[in-house]
Amino acid sequence: MAIIGMIAVNVGPRGVDGILGTLYDLPLGRASLLFMLLAGVGTSIMTRSVRAPSGASMPWRILLWRAALLLVGGLALQLAGHEASVILPLYGLLFIACLPLLKAPGWLLAALSGASLVLGPLVWLAVRRGSDAFQVTEPTLLDPPAEILGGILFTGSYPLVVWAAPFLIGMLLGRLDLRNPALHRRLVLWGAVAAVGAYLLSQLLILVLGAPGRTVGLDRLVSATAHSQMPLWLVSSSGAALFVLGLCLMGERFASRHLSVLATTGRLSLTVYVGHLLALAVIVRPGPGSLAEGILVTAVLCTAAVAFSWLWTRRFQTGPLEILLRLPPRKTTSERNG
Repeated sequence: MAIIGMIAVNVGPRGVDGILGTLYDLPLGRASLLFMLLAGVGTSIMTRSVRAPSGASMPWRILLWRAALLLVGGLALQLAGHEASVILPLYGLLFIACLPLLKAPGWLLAALSGASLVLGPLVWLAVRRGSDAFQVTEPTLLDPPAEILGGILFTGSYPLVVWAAPFLIGMLLGRLDLRNPALHRRLVLWGAVAAVGAYLLSQLLILVLGAPGRTVGLDRLVSATAHSQMPLWLVSSSGAALFVLGLCLMGERFASRHLSVLATTGRLSLTVYVGHLLALAVIVRPGPGSLAEGILVTAVLCTAAVAFSWLWTRRFQTGPLEILLRLPPRKTTSERNG
């Protein structure tokens, strides 16, 4: 679902009036945040052995390897002409930042996620104050290191100071029993309450205080617009992500029987993500020029992604790019000595 939503967002066009345009824009600011939540969940699941009583060693090598691949690969991918914002460099930096937190107690993860939720937008406002709220600087591999770091932390479409919140929430969720039906119901219920409640609160504040301007200032705190980087948007979109996660966990038995082909697409998420951006750069851009064309291109890319993933996983266990995330084996002493 996150992949399909992100493809729709990246294909465009966005902001088309009407019910169909509103539905097509529904994943905007939500699909990418669902990806971020799932990244945190996956990180906790992958490293659960370090929190076991046996005290397994910290998997710092594999996390640093993945961080380097996603960071360098994402910065290089941003150079392609797909006209989308690449989220992979943020993943890379978060994998490095989360290393000290793999054994941290749950209350600390909750406190840090809350701090990112409240203080992250304020830091973003302080850094971006007076600039155009919708003007972003996407770092690429050709930029100086300082500009790359600044882009990932503050000025890109996915500033780490803000987007750390859903990642940390995901890390906290990944430590819970995700097979617990009571947890599924709570995720669905409270996710829906947060998603709708924060959005309605934003609309009420805008009605009373007025809509924020284009330039970055404290008036933007009332916004729940997608990618506004503001707390109400974070709460609303995080709630939507929790709702979707709870719904999928609740329907796991049905999905395993009837939607297994979609699960194979999820297993190849990195391959599909990179592949759809390259397809946009080579085939689709410039365009699409209308909503109907955008829906058609989205449907074709999603169908191609599902079909490729299903055919690939019938023969191979790991996706063509996912295999790169596996840490290269260490050389033995005899191999190092020739």
